[in-house]
Amino acid sequence: QVQLVESGGGLVQTGGSLRLSCAASGRTFSSYSMGWFRQAPGKEREFVAAISWSGGTTYYADSVKGRFTISRDNAKNTVYLQMNSLKPEDTAVYYCAATTSRVLLVLRLSSAYNYWGQGTQVTVSS
Repeated sequence: QVQLVESGGGLVQTGGSLRLSCAASGRTFSSYSMGWFRQAPGKEREFVAAISWSGGTTYYADSVKGRFTISRDNAKNTVYLQMNSLKPEDTAVYYCAATTSRVLLVLRLSSAYNYWGQGTQVTVSS
């Protein structure tokens, strides 16, 4: 089992940057693929980015491609989401999630993930 704790959210102006972190407990972090999802008020949770257990494969939603970067440090049991050129439509609660699935194509699906963090609020002002 793994516990996930997100941090790094906050209020930023349009065009600004934030880096989210997700710290995982346990000694098997390197065996989990990780994802970031977000949920805005009144909307469904949506996929943002994912990274395979080795870090060798990444996926991004079209809406964030070229602006967001997902990375991981297995020595620190942490996954990151660097968010640049933020827009008001990026405002949401951001969640990290972990999955033991070895099928990389499912990493865009929230149903593929076994564990979730509590979320961190990101607000982008216009």
